[in-house]
Amino acid sequence: MLAPMKKHTKKQKKIIDPQAKREASNYDRPIASRELLLDLLKDQGPLARGGIAEILGLVDDEEQLEGLRRRLNAMERDGQVVRNRKDGYLPLDESDLIRGRIMAHRDGFGFLIPDDGGDDLFITPRQMRQVLHGDRAVVRVLGIDRKGRREGGIIEVLERAHEQVVGRFSRGRGVGFVIPDNKRITQDVLIPQQHIPEDIVEGQIVIAAITAQPSRHSQPVGKIIEVLGDHMAPGMEIDIALRSHDLPHTWSEEVLKEISGFTEEVPEEAKKGKKDYRNTPLVTIDGEDARDFDDAVYCEREKNGWKLIVAIADVSSYVLPGTALDNSALERATSVYFPNQVIPMLPEVLSNGLCSIKPDVDRLCMVCEMHISVDGKLHNQTFYEGVMRSHARLTYNKVAAIISDGDKALRKEYKSVVPHLEDLFALYQVMRGARESRGSIDFETTETYIEFDDNRKISRISPRERNDAHKMIEECMIAANRSAAIFLKKHQLPSLYRAHDGPKTEKVEDLREFLVEFGLRLDGGDDPDPIDYARLMNQIQERPDKNLIQTVMLRSLSQAVYSPDGDTGHFGLSLEDYAHFTSPIRRYPDLLVHRGIRHVIRHGSAKGFEYNHTNMVSFGEHSSMCERRADDATRDVTDWLKCEYMQDKLGEVYHGTVSGVTSFGLFLELHEVFVEGLVHITSLPRDFYRFDAPAHRLVGKRSGKQYRLGDKLEVIVAAVNLDERKIDFELTENMRDGASRQKPYKKIKKKVVKKSKKKAESAKKKRKPRVKPKGKAKGAGKGKPKPGSKQKNK
Repeated sequence: MLAPMKKHTKKQKKIIDPQAKREASNYDRPIASRELLLDLLKDQGPLARGGIAEILGLVDDEEQLEGLRRRLNAMERDGQVVRNRKDGYLPLDESDLIRGRIMAHRDGFGFLIPDDGGDDLFITPRQMRQVLHGDRAVVRVLGIDRKGRREGGIIEVLERAHEQVVGRFSRGRGVGFVIPDNKRITQDVLIPQQHIPEDIVEGQIVIAAITAQPSRHSQPVGKIIEVLGDHMAPGMEIDIALRSHDLPHTWSEEVLKEISGFTEEVPEEAKKGKKDYRNTPLVTIDGEDARDFDDAVYCEREKNGWKLIVAIADVSSYVLPGTALDNSALERATSVYFPNQVIPMLPEVLSNGLCSIKPDVDRLCMVCEMHISVDGKLHNQTFYEGVMRSHARLTYNKVAAIISDGDKALRKEYKSVVPHLEDLFALYQVMRGARESRGSIDFETTETYIEFDDNRKISRISPRERNDAHKMIEECMIAANRSAAIFLKKHQLPSLYRAHDGPKTEKVEDLREFLVEFGLRLDGGDDPDPIDYARLMNQIQERPDKNLIQTVMLRSLSQAVYSPDGDTGHFGLSLEDYAHFTSPIRRYPDLLVHRGIRHVIRHGSAKGFEYNHTNMVSFGEHSSMCERRADDATRDVTDWLKCEYMQDKLGEVYHGTVSGVTSFGLFLELHEVFVEGLVHITSLPRDFYRFDAPAHRLVGKRSGKQYRLGDKLEVIVAAVNLDERKIDFELTENMRDGASRQKPYKKIKKKVVKKSKKKAESAKKKRKPRVKPKGKAKGAGKGKPKPGSKQKNK
């Protein structure tokens, strides 16, 4: 810390930088270090850049002045300093300021998620006018609001999250507006007349570049740079999701140049030095509609158990660190699977070509050989760089027919691999038993798939059936992932693990409070183990309320993330060691795992590996974020398509199950079509309803009527809002005027509206003339209308 100084003057002596030696090693002409600048600001109070330059004696040195400007800008961007309204800099840690990312709510308010992981700060709608969802900002703690939350006031915006916005175009009062599709962006983007294309049509979907970010006094301003098309055009929902969630979906010129030399065949030179598996009858087992095949399996019996081989497409031989292709893969971090369309992490020449394990062609692979005992325990594992040739392209349904149904025709067609499939199925049964014994939690959930017609409209939504072949391959992949984690930890290699922590204490308490009402209990005290969850799952298997209890159990668990911390383990699978090794085509963490394993294979140890722990922290955070981003985008598209599907179903009656309970109503999933919508609390039978969060129910104060998670209800489709991706239901038991349940909602609604109009006209005739007040309320009349897979990702 600097000694206290008097107010600076031009004659003041130049200050010696305590970090001068470090700065000199980094720059030909050393710049004042960050430490020196922070100490200076702490001692002198807020200083403008000119004042700082004067104290440091840089007034006549243009090069040094430019270096100071850049350093202060970098410190401001990193949240070390902020600028006040007089352009004076002050250090962040000296002024009760907190930096973090803005999380906006569609109702206008928001929260600051602190970078240091502390409690969130509530941001009022008034404060939120100057930021958009995702911006990074510095806020000052203003106090505690009436709900007991810390409230923050925005001091400075550090980083803007949105340079572009996708939404619907609208006109009003001589200007245009883009209404963002992302409902967390609550401010419309103003488009001046000169930036509106002449041929644009009201309601079209457009992309607007933001030319002026929002401030305390003005909304964001932009210009239209692309018209995507009409609102209901086929495929528009994916175009919107790609832009709304900032998903990279095009390849740069550099990437296209790098992949131009790839062909369908593996060069002979690349096969040298690899272990040859071409005569081993490895097979791929995937879904009927799979387009890329990134894993193959083989199993044979041994004296004391089984030998299991899992071969994974070798992506790391083609995607080299530091290349444009690698940078693009890191930016995407994951493939995004929309209904009927994929945005791949890697170009198709790799994902569907060189790295796709097609039958009867040579492919490079990373191989995990495992030896598993008769009681299903993994004894040892070895990794190799290999070259293989798939002996058959099988599907889950075919394999199930062969091993479970004894299909004679299929057994004859694939007779060369049938014995190995039988060995694999026997191993699966043993591994499944070992999994249950260690307490792995196996929730039963229904996955659906969407079938389209020729116009890319939904023709049907169906449940996806999981047979023994699905489960068998899943066990093989889990074993390979576990083996990779053991290998990485053994060699102390910096890498990413799939970390799934145990449930938080408050979640466990809520779950136990819920279970009491059902006469059930969760063992394990404040820190239950997976086996405690598994035992509870076994207890409820035959209960009629099994789905309800399972849902609440599932919601008590934490979310899995990518982390370099290998000690966290995987709670859901009840494994101490777990990483992702099996899908480098579609997940960047798997590619990093492959690079680490290859380094040890070639060099014998972790020494000289190009990545360190700090790199992996950054990769893990980015990959976890991209995974959530992909899930959000996929959910948006699916919700859009389901709303579109339900638009012509208004008034139809369905049965469904309550999938969520909130203070404002019930979320319900329809049985027949697997579509979710809301029964708003105002649509329930007239009463005052109390929201009982731990019990996941709404309780009527007068009637005692309860609506809880898992209840079966009969509803009609009342409204569909495609823009909001919302579907509203109404209980048939609450239909107005005693109308028949079979009568369409449209007709019932029309009848009610007509009756209301008659009452209004009658009341208008009887109403006495209103006496005009002498004065007019201040501001009256000034208001203006607002312008219009085979393995789950465990």
